[in-house]
Amino acid sequence: MGIAGTDVAKEASDIILTDDNFSSIVKAVMWGRNVYDSISKFLQFQLTVNVVAVVVAFTGACITQDSPLKAVQMLWVNLIMDTFASLALATEPPTESLLLRKPYGRNKPLISRTMMKSILGHSVYQLSIIFSLLFAGEMIFDIDSGRNAPLHAPPSEHYTIIFNTFVLMQLFNEVNARKIHGERNVFQGVFGNPIFCAIVLGTFGIQIVIVQFGGKPFSCSPLNAEQWLWCLFVGVGELVWGQVIATVPTSHLKCLKEAGHGPSKDEITDEEMAEDEEEIDHAERELRRGQILWFRGLNRIQTQMEVVSTFKRSGSFQGAVRRRSSVLSQLHEVTNLSTPTHVILSAGNPTSATIGNPRGEGVP
Repeated sequence: MGIAGTDVAKEASDIILTDDNFSSIVKAVMWGRNVYDSISKFLQFQLTVNVVAVVVAFTGACITQDSPLKAVQMLWVNLIMDTFASLALATEPPTESLLLRKPYGRNKPLISRTMMKSILGHSVYQLSIIFSLLFAGEMIFDIDSGRNAPLHAPPSEHYTIIFNTFVLMQLFNEVNARKIHGERNVFQGVFGNPIFCAIVLGTFGIQIVIVQFGGKPFSCSPLNAEQWLWCLFVGVGELVWGQVIATVPTSHLKCLKEAGHGPSKDEITDEEMAEDEEEIDHAERELRRGQILWFRGLNRIQTQMEVVSTFKRSGSFQGAVRRRSSVLSQLHEVTNLSTPTHVILSAGNPTSATIGNPRGEGVP
């Protein structure tokens, strides 16, 4: 306890409660688990976006000699992925449901198998949609193809639909990323985080402005209402696909591996082992030193209690105290007599002096 606790207890403690309230321990556990889960949520969303963006850009550049996602569009996607998503997913308030699960171990992987299932599952869905639009989008929407276009050609509706669909899928996948333990209700508590709602709606509004009015700087061509509805329909499909992924048991996917785990015992170096042993030895020495001081204090108290009880049993405790006081008084009198302030000699003595007078001045 930071207020009522002693300095010795504070120095020996790993955690100090600043308000001396044990309910703060519950809040600390809730916030600690919430921070851990917020990092996992952001990683789940970010890795999905990275996998899809890299595969689309690389495959498109190899097959069509041009990336479907332009440089400025990729900057906007990175802004959504890095800045807005981190604020939206990291500002989730802690809930009491965090206390219902068991604590993670020290070597618990940061990316669990459930998260890996979600990352790969959503990546498969998004890549299937993007490649379908890339190679068959002109036939689906009855528009001109954007593939093999001249270098300085104006923005095409074909590639604008691909970009718009990709961004909308990320927005709805951001809602899926709010749950990392296979929960089905991804909207639970969504209105309790106004920052998340504001970021999602604000990103959607900016996306409308970029597509409809971005023009050549953003390599976008305005889309009609039907094309927007199809893009929204594919984006909402992310929520439905998330329920399909949650239905698949993680225990059946033995091929999935966890990532971000701590070092195993075989991977720990000798230096780290030596440091750990040194810390343990130092802690043991401090513990033993405290135990020795504690036992010495107990032995002294016991010895004093035994002496007192012995005097009481013999009935000479008060007599011993009186004898000690009389001896002390006699010693005090002897001390006063042996150290006089002055001694006066008789008048018949021709030499008079005072003891302790360095100048030898006589007194008549």
